[in-house]
Amino acid sequence: MVRERKVVDEVSGWLRVYDDGSVDRTWTGPPEVKFMADPVPPHEEFVDGVAVKDVVINEMSGLKARIYLPEKKLGENDKLPILLHFHGGGFCISEADWYMYYHVYTRLARSAGVVCVSAFLRRAPEHRLPAAVDDSYSTLLWLRSLAQGESHEPWLKESADFNRVFLIGDSSGGNLVHEVAARAGKMDLSPLRLAGGIPIHPGFVRSERSKSELEQPQSPFLTLDMLDKFLSFSLPKGCTKDHPITCPMGSAAPPLEKLNLPPFLLCLAETDLVIDTEMEYYQAMKKANKDVELFISHGMSHSFYLNKIAVDMDPNTAAQTENLIAGIKEFINNH
Repeated sequence: MVRERKVVDEVSGWLRVYDDGSVDRTWTGPPEVKFMADPVPPHEEFVDGVAVKDVVINEMSGLKARIYLPEKKLGENDKLPILLHFHGGGFCISEADWYMYYHVYTRLARSAGVVCVSAFLRRAPEHRLPAAVDDSYSTLLWLRSLAQGESHEPWLKESADFNRVFLIGDSSGGNLVHEVAARAGKMDLSPLRLAGGIPIHPGFVRSERSKSELEQPQSPFLTLDMLDKFLSFSLPKGCTKDHPITCPMGSAAPPLEKLNLPPFLLCLAETDLVIDTEMEYYQAMKKANKDVELFISHGMSHSFYLNKIAVDMDPNTAAQTENLIAGIKEFINNH
C-alpha cells in the first residue's frame, strides 16, 4: 500500500513541502492570476520587437539562461549593453521563463535597448542558499568566458557589449545583485566590465521586525508569512535573517566599505513591507562611500510592476511602471 504523503509546511497558494521532502509549486491561489506564473516558451523570431531563446550554459550542472534580444533598427550597428537578470521569489519559487518576467524584460530590452540574460536559478528548500548565489555568479562567469572567446553564443557575440554588463534583480534577486557584485569585486573579469547593479525591491531584512513590516499593508507579492516562510526554507540551516545574504548591512556581513562595488541604482517602493530595512541598506552604502542612487516608486508596493493585471487595470501602476523603466534606462545610459 502506498503511504499518502502529508503536507508539513506551505506558503499559501505558492508552495507545499511534504514529509518525504518533495515540493509542489503548483499554483493553488485565485485561478485568474495563474497566467502570471505560466512559462512562456522561447521564440527565436521577433515578436513585438524582441526574440527569446533558452541556452544551457553549463552541461555538467544543467544551468540555463534565457536571452532576450531586441530587434535592431535599420542602420543600427552599435553593440548593446547586457542586463544580467536574477529572478525573485524568495529563493523558493518562480522561474526565469514565467510570464510576469517575460512581460517586463521584453519591455525593458525593447525600450532600454539592452540584451537581457536571465538565469534559471536553483530554488530552496531543495537547494538552500548559497545555491542561487552560485548559479547567479556562474552565469556572470559564463558571460566572461564569452567575452574572452572561450565559449560561443551567436546572439551575444554579434549584439552584446561585454564592456557594459549590468546586474538586475527583483526582490530576492536584488539580494543576488549585491552578492554577485561583491564576489565579482574580488575578481579580474576582463575583458568583461561590470558597469552597474540594479537591485529592485531587494529582500533586505533582519531578525528583528522593522517598523514597516509591522505597519505597511501586505501585498499579493509579499506578506509577512511569505517573507518568514521563504527565508526559513532558503537560508542555511540554523541561520537567522541576520545572515549576510539577507542582511548585507548587518554586523554579520562583510563591511560594505571593504567591498569593491560598481555604481548601484537602488529601486524601492514606498509602501513595501521591507522599505525600512532597504533604507538601512541605502544609508549604510552611503556611509561606506559607495556610489548608490535611490529611485522610489511612490504609493507602490513590493514588485508592483510584475503584476500585469494591476499594470493593465490601474493607470497609476502603469505610470509608475513606465517611470521605473525610464529610470533604469537612464541609469544604463549614464554608465
